[in-house]
Amino acid sequence: MKRILFAASEGNPFIKTGGLADVVGALPKYLDKEKFDVRVFLPKYLCISEDCRQKMKYVTEIYADMPREKEYIGIYEAKIEGIHYYFIDNEHYFAGNSPYNQIFEDVNKFAFYCRAVLTCLPELGFCPDIIHCHDWQAALIPVFLDAFYRENPFYRNIQTIMTIHNQKFQGRWRIDDIENCRDLPASYRYGAMEAYGETNFLKAGILHADRVTTVSETYAKEIQDPTGGEGLDGVMREVSGKLSGIVNGIDTEEYDPMTDPEIAVNFNQKTIAKKKKNKEALQAALRLRKDSSAMVLGIVSRLTQQKGFDLVRSVMEEMLNTLNIQIVVLGTGEEQFQDFFRHFDWKYPDRVSATIGYSEEIAHMIYGGADAFLMPSQFEPCGLSQLISMRYGTIPIVRETGGLKDTVEPYNGIWHTGNGFSFANYHAGEMLMIVRYAYDIFCNHPKDWRGMMKRCMEMDNSWQNSAKKYEKLYQELS
Repeated sequence: MKRILFAASEGNPFIKTGGLADVVGALPKYLDKEKFDVRVFLPKYLCISEDCRQKMKYVTEIYADMPREKEYIGIYEAKIEGIHYYFIDNEHYFAGNSPYNQIFEDVNKFAFYCRAVLTCLPELGFCPDIIHCHDWQAALIPVFLDAFYRENPFYRNIQTIMTIHNQKFQGRWRIDDIENCRDLPASYRYGAMEAYGETNFLKAGILHADRVTTVSETYAKEIQDPTGGEGLDGVMREVSGKLSGIVNGIDTEEYDPMTDPEIAVNFNQKTIAKKKKNKEALQAALRLRKDSSAMVLGIVSRLTQQKGFDLVRSVMEEMLNTLNIQIVVLGTGEEQFQDFFRHFDWKYPDRVSATIGYSEEIAHMIYGGADAFLMPSQFEPCGLSQLISMRYGTIPIVRETGGLKDTVEPYNGIWHTGNGFSFANYHAGEMLMIVRYAYDIFCNHPKDWRGMMKRCMEMDNSWQNSAKKYEKLYQELS
């Protein structure tokens, strides 16, 4: 049996700020338990809910030599849905009301976390074959492993995988100001860790890991290009021989139109006509005009420039004035986009609904009741919302980037294939053109639209597929 250790800064159900937590919480559950003993290491943040903290039990504590002083490391554990979790406790680092604070604090915090994970392993009697490190917060584990631990027989054969969930976030700060990196040899600090005069955690992890993965095949190519590499494209080209892309999955039990309690009427591919009842319920709940002929366009997203909302802003008025569409928005983010959607909610109250915040109930209602789902992202490493929307027969309209390109096959009216609509260039006019095209098919070719809905629902976007690819990677590596 292969022993796999996940190291990450967040994971469901204990702490979540984004998609990373979904991956860390879901993937271990779908790996073959007869072949893999998977355990997860997380920080024990003070902001973890009391309900979750009650599930943890104290294991032991140690005091380890660190550059600052001997540091306390408390170890807690919990078992949830058959997965063994460990937690690193030290309130000096993990206090505060959120997992992430200022970057100058976070780089030191997660350098401590990486050291603490490695230090704890002999105390727990768990020697992993592979440590699977997620994003920059866990990226120094391969570095510390090579710098300090390789001569110890316990650690000698441990191999590492570095998974990049979003290359935009790299853990960059001034080299000499990161306390918990000060004892690293200069060849590390000014070698693999250095980028453009700063320490770069992600770069160091990429170079020291045995394998590097990211969350879609297209994104693996994009990060090797100057336009998508966020300054690390040269590094990614250098490691291209050990780089691969594996698309994330979704929780098909949570997002199941046949059993979802948050939608008005449950349905499947055979009873897809019932979906219109969910559209009616969505319009009623959000006080939109009841209109079965209107195309309801859903958006569930962080409201940021990365997600393409400057394109939406450029053509919103034209879309509403020339097409019979309704737009339903759920999310939070940059003030400029929050205010933009609030304004249109005020201006067109029967055609635009903007919920600034997050509601699991409204999210499910949008996935289940909208006709189409808009994701015009500037870049999108994987994307989960398009996978969820397809599960409900809600047809995605996306930009061809990252995981959106890998998972959405453009509609072909001649061969009657495809499961969505896509546009290539990051351009508002091109996005509007594809929305118009989708609207034309919705209005004038209902049979083709229903065929697309069924193809969306037939797709297997479960974690089982992704888990098999990770299992293959683990077997190859170990």
